[in-house]
Amino acid sequence: MVNLGPTLETPRLILRPHRLDDFEACCFLHTDPEAVRMIYQKPPTREESWQRMLRFVGHWALLGYGLLLVEERATRRVVGEVGLADFHRGLGDDFDPWPEFAWMISSDVHGHGYATEAAQAVLHWMEATHAPERMVCIIDPDNAPSLRVAEKLGFHHFGRAEYKGKPVVKLRRHIPAR
Repeated sequence: MVNLGPTLETPRLILRPHRLDDFEACCFLHTDPEAVRMIYQKPPTREESWQRMLRFVGHWALLGYGLLLVEERATRRVVGEVGLADFHRGLGDDFDPWPEFAWMISSDVHGHGYATEAAQAVLHWMEATHAPERMVCIIDPDNAPSLRVAEKLGFHHFGRAEYKGKPVVKLRRHIPAR
């Protein structure tokens, strides 16, 4: 059986692997202009959303970690994606070898703390199961809400780069030795 990822629960959220029947919800999430404006030059097409979903499943199968779908516990509505990946971005030896943390939350629930809540659950899982020495992430320097989430998660600024023609802040989180 292929590892498709864990199911993690928080008081308000369920984080679980992507399934085929999640495709329409993912397309809807990926076309939310406010949710994706700091991530993409333009919202992904259906084809790109499909490839993205397959890439996330592939991460679990090949690396044992990846991104999870975020559902509201009360409504079972998909409200985001959060997790870790290896995107091979070409951002340098201080970035590329490490698991990269990523999150995207639907704009209609921005400000509810879902990104932080979901990300903390994934961080605890990753530290317990994989114990990486470091995790990294990139964030658009104008994305103040995501920069605040990263700070709450213990990520610290360590550089800047350009990715796909846009400036990004490079952040890292060192994992305490056990």
